[in-house]
Amino acid sequence: MKTKLIQVSILVKEEQELSKDEQKLVDEACQATYRSYAPYSHFYVGAAVELADGTIVSGSNQENAAYPSGLCAERTAVFYAGARYPDNPIRRLCIAARDSGGSPLCRPIAPCGACRQVLLEAEQRAGRPIEVLLYGTDGIYIVHSIKDLLPLEFDESFL
Repeated sequence: MKTKLIQVSILVKEEQELSKDEQKLVDEACQATYRSYAPYSHFYVGAAVELADGTIVSGSNQENAAYPSGLCAERTAVFYAGARYPDNPIRRLCIAARDSGGSPLCRPIAPCGACRQVLLEAEQRAGRPIEVLLYGTDGIYIVHSIKDLLPLEFDESFL
């Protein structure tokens, strides 16, 4: 038997340390939380993607009483970007959430497993890493690549 060690490096920045482009993306993700439809979970998530040409597209979680029928903010943004700008790959993604009182979460929020898989395929289509900003008021985690969020990825090589 042997052990395989998988390590991920995450940069942690305070909001005042963000570049103008990073701050703009964070602001868009935070604003998108107000377009969430979350009457069941009361968990309001927004995502914003920056495309290669600088265009920003945002999305928010959209719930449904039949829970599997809803969609996470990340997939809403990524699918819209792919449908609207198919030849403009994603460069960077930011995810933010707020509570039912309107306050942003202190801890950075990470994407669910389904979103990680979708993001991984978007990164593969782009042919380069997609940087991920996970926003929280206590700090912003910056991850170099989706593969860092899903190191044991499932891709077409298994099919």
